[in-house]
Order: sequence, then C-alpha cells, then structure tokens
Amino acid sequence: MHLREITNDNRDAVLALRVRRDQKQFVASVSKSLKQAAKTPEANPWYRALYRDDEPVGFVMLSWKPPAGPFKGRHFLWRLLIDKRYQRRGIGREALTQIAALVRADGATELLTSYEPGDGEPWPFYQKFGFEPTGEIDDGEIVLRLTFPAR
Repeated sequence: MHLREITNDNRDAVLALRVRRDQKQFVASVSKSLKQAAKTPEANPWYRALYRDDEPVGFVMLSWKPPAGPFKGRHFLWRLLIDKRYQRRGIGREALTQIAALVRADGATELLTSYEPGDGEPWPFYQKFGFEPTGEIDDGEIVLRLTFPAR
C-alpha cells in the first residue's frame, strides 16, 4: 500500500471510491472531502489517495498543523475512507500505520482524530490501533488521541 497525490490522471478513479451504505453517516465521500479542503484552507488540509499496486483503494485527509482553530499546531486525521470492495483486508490499518509514521517523522508526539458515535461507529477500529479518548468533544464528535512513544 502506498500514498499518491491526487492529479488529473487519477482524480476520477479516486472520486469513485465509496464506503458501504451503513458507513455513509460516518465517512464523507472523497468529493465532499475535497470540497471541504478547498473551503477551509486555514485547516491546512493534506490529502492523498491510497493505492494497492496501481489500484486506488482509499483516501486519507489530515489537517496538518493548522495555524489556528481547535487543533492548532497539531496533526488531525480528518478523513480515512477505504472503498467498500477493499475493506477487511488490513488496508485501513496499513494506511494508518503509514500516516502515523509520517506524522511522527514531522516531530509530532500524537495524532488526533474524531468519530461520530452511533451503531457501526469506527471506534473499535481506532481502539485496536491504540487510540484513546481525549475527553474532548468537537462538533458532536468524540476526539481520540494516538500517542507516540518518546524517541
């Protein structure tokens, strides 16, 4: 699995990625994500397509150390989408491992994310990876933290 920039050559294939119907309440589409990124440059959005070989299988977007806001100067996993055809193959875990390594290499001591609670929520996935609740709520979402061990 590897990360690729989204270009004119792969944009349509990445925009075609979809989660399962029962996950739509928890994960926005790639199209909506890219629109949010364009509308909120102050969040310092950073996004990539997830590829397995030459096949796009997912999408990831972070708020990369924004200069202001509730997550000022921190790395926040804003979106993680694995296409419904490729779920349950370890791709989400692999993607999160790569993202955590990139964030840690940038000098971070933690990676934040959040989720909307509800039936079928992604909390079990994040918990298995090592995320813990921070006690914060952001716009109705529970904020989680993955702490990196000291080097």
